[in-house]
Amino acid sequence: MGWVRTNVVEQYHVTTHVRHRHDNRARLVTPQGPASTGPDDSEEKQMPYAQVNGQKLYYEDTGGNGPAVVFSHGLLMDQSMFAPQAAALKDRYRCISWDERGHGRSAGDTLAPFTYYDSANDLATLLKHLGVERAVLAGMSQGGFLSLRCALTHPEIVRGLILLNTQAGLEDPAKMPGYQMMIETWATQGLPDQIADTIEQIILAPNWEGGAAWKQKWRGWKPVNLAQCFHTLGERDDIHARLGQIPMPALVVHGDSDLAIPLERAQALAHGLPHAELVVIKGAGHAANLTHPGQVNPHLEKFLASLH
Repeated sequence: MGWVRTNVVEQYHVTTHVRHRHDNRARLVTPQGPASTGPDDSEEKQMPYAQVNGQKLYYEDTGGNGPAVVFSHGLLMDQSMFAPQAAALKDRYRCISWDERGHGRSAGDTLAPFTYYDSANDLATLLKHLGVERAVLAGMSQGGFLSLRCALTHPEIVRGLILLNTQAGLEDPAKMPGYQMMIETWATQGLPDQIADTIEQIILAPNWEGGAAWKQKWRGWKPVNLAQCFHTLGERDDIHARLGQIPMPALVVHGDSDLAIPLERAQALAHGLPHAELVVIKGAGHAANLTHPGQVNPHLEKFLASLH
């Protein structure tokens, strides 16, 4: 997710500087620890978690006998960003969404170093836990990073790919100092309104009706999770040269107003995959599936129907 433009980042000046395998077994667990501060403790205790590769991962599963589609979210987001897709597809497809390491209800007080290959293994093991032999992997931004790597490392479980506002390449190295500046400010001072507004603009859209709820979620992030998730983002590998090894049919969807990942990156991704179609969503930004579901969902439905 290369999501901050240089001219946006340069608005911020930080005066405080801070220095900041594999177990294939999975089982259902319930959250432990202090009493929930939410409205209903009994509901919280019944939420679905799977113990996967040393992680306690939250997921939601619509169930049913239809073909499985598993949704993986972007950086700073969580599984709820796919609610518009689950609502549209659940009568015909088994829709599974999950909170990745360090995100949403899967986030904890510690987070060990990890790569997107680890996240790909998490996804594969979660599907095994749920009894899903093959699925379509749908990933937005960071979710696309791990879905592509899952297709490389676990091809036997992948029926197809839906790649939403994502890419196969790296972050722009010129922008990384700006990212670190923002993260240090956020981690040490809390999330200032100005940075929250900038992130909203980059990921969602200015004045989008759902923006306030996401900004509230971002204010709850713990510094340890911010630091490690951004480290993973910056240290990932470029997989353009390996795209030819992914033979599954793929749908690449990208907003033409994406401030995080330029449209040219999506075009390169679609060009590199042997069997890919590119769809451009007019007027949509980085989270096109969330802000423009009416334009995105028909393309997803058409692609999924073609796999039968």
